[in-house]
Amino acid sequence: MERFSFSAEPWWVNLLILIPPTAFWLCRTRGLSLPRRQLLWLALFAVAFGFVEAAVVVYLRAATGLLPGYHGTLADVQRAAPEFYQQAQTLRDFPQSLLTVEVCREAATILMLITVAVLAASTARGRCAAFLWAFAIWDITYYAGLWLTLRWPASFKDLDVLFLIPVPWMAPVWFPILVSVLTIAAVILSAARSSAAV
Repeated sequence: MERFSFSAEPWWVNLLILIPPTAFWLCRTRGLSLPRRQLLWLALFAVAFGFVEAAVVVYLRAATGLLPGYHGTLADVQRAAPEFYQQAQTLRDFPQSLLTVEVCREAATILMLITVAVLAASTARGRCAAFLWAFAIWDITYYAGLWLTLRWPASFKDLDVLFLIPVPWMAPVWFPILVSVLTIAAVILSAARSSAAV
């Protein structure tokens, strides 16, 4: 039976749970100048980008031979992958050359999310909220994309490698999804309070 883990590694990754309440607290008094239309466009970008990221992970695993059944149909992958596909375990088997590319891809992902946030808002607070909004939706869509293609994660308790920069961040899947859901809620509540104040 899989052990339920309450913490992420390294220890400071657990501090990510403070982002949603902090974002809400900062935006509650001064408001959030992100119209619903901007949030909608950011959400559409994040959903599309999240699926692209999931597809890239599928391709990388197939290219390195770490994805069973990929020569067949998607149904073959879905049948074989959950049993063998363990994100955290593949890190040690991943070729070093591609690991370098993966680190650069992660940096590019964050840069793209920052760029979209800067284009979406004109204030620092708005840009921060736009980044958090897009990141949270991107993150949830990434896991949904992996589940749709690989049927992974099989459980919210599955261990995942969240990021590699500056060192590998490890946590059960429920942790980043919880942080993302709370972040989306914080942005929605902040936007609603701003609209009500106007």
